[in-house]
Amino acid sequence: MAWHPHLWHPTTQLATSQEPLRVQSARGSELELSDGRRLIDAISSWWVTLHGHGEPTIAAAIARQAQVLEQVIFANFSHEPAEQLATRLSALTGLQRLFFSDNGSTAVEVALKIAWQWWRNQGSDRHQLIAFEGAYHGDTFGAMALGDRSLFTQPYEPLLFDVARVAWPHSHWGDDSVEEREQQALKQLELALDTPTAAVILEPLIQGASGMRVVRAGFLQAAAERVQAAGALLIADEVFTGFGRTGALFACQKAGIQPDLMALSKGLTGGFLPMGATMASERLYQGFISEKPSDTFFHGHSFTANPLGCAAALASLDLLQQTPERFEGFEQRHTPLLEQLSLLSQVKRPRCLGTMAAFELNAGENSYLNPIGKQIQRQCLEQGVYIRPLGNVVYILPPLCITNSELEKCYSVIELAIKQVIPG
Repeated sequence: MAWHPHLWHPTTQLATSQEPLRVQSARGSELELSDGRRLIDAISSWWVTLHGHGEPTIAAAIARQAQVLEQVIFANFSHEPAEQLATRLSALTGLQRLFFSDNGSTAVEVALKIAWQWWRNQGSDRHQLIAFEGAYHGDTFGAMALGDRSLFTQPYEPLLFDVARVAWPHSHWGDDSVEEREQQALKQLELALDTPTAAVILEPLIQGASGMRVVRAGFLQAAAERVQAAGALLIADEVFTGFGRTGALFACQKAGIQPDLMALSKGLTGGFLPMGATMASERLYQGFISEKPSDTFFHGHSFTANPLGCAAALASLDLLQQTPERFEGFEQRHTPLLEQLSLLSQVKRPRCLGTMAAFELNAGENSYLNPIGKQIQRQCLEQGVYIRPLGNVVYILPPLCITNSELEKCYSVIELAIKQVIPG
């Protein structure tokens, strides 16, 4: 297939990339290409396809809602699907208020703006923001500023505000030095918090885009305690980790922390429709209730609380709550397969959490630009498995519906690809 003359694909350098594959249809864990080939979607189409492609109950919920109410401005109106979703997510997250947006990056932007303006509405000039090294929070400007500086943000550096950085003590199986690195990171956080801080943002348990970098729950608990003691707000970016991805409905629950703000997207609608949501505590919400117009949260999106997206999210939540064993037990499906793969000399630093399994290839530098990932990807495509390595980091993050035989095929195809590309 040739490049389409009117399309511009994301994060793709056309001068050096292979032409895109044309997808005709998808069902369950499989993508069907226009040439008839079938691929196992081993990364849930950028982590959004939670239950599987074409999941029938979500599709039916969207179809029913489309016959009743497809869209209405949310500034002057409300509707039942939004109210139901807000009620359910409030009960599940422990955060009482939901502000709708349209994707993960804007959900983070909303959280940042709420945190920043809340302090100003209180008459405080707290200005410092703290994030973690390696963080990725999205591609809009506020989210980029919060994220780690990289090749992705370099052209916009003059436009990005300063953020204090703290080390992210990620670990892997058999990591004996993690406790020492955790203590060093906590000392860095304490030192940073000596400056009056508006908010601290983190991706609970896993930094996704920077290489599936996992931290322990105890570290997050200790970090959250220090943030709370300093009076700063805690923002949890659960755009990737939410809705069962870490083995619990939300990573914050698994980690044992309670943030003041939480950004949600990706699996929110089961991958059917774009939607973002920012959960906030009642305390923060009340900080915007005032007779002064300047205290208003002046933010909105045309498709805020889109009824179709709300219907999809409600149906997805039904599936998650009716069959929690599908995500709670997924790590046990990964573990023996990853253990076997990690016996290869080309594989290092294996780690697994919930539906995510990852490792690094012992070939070249640890970098997103390491070409080894694309070589592995091409070999896997030829064998019917779609993955998208992060440089030399290979990961599997499949839909919950993937069968044991399909999952085993993913690992066997990746093992074969490694042996072909990196001789042992």
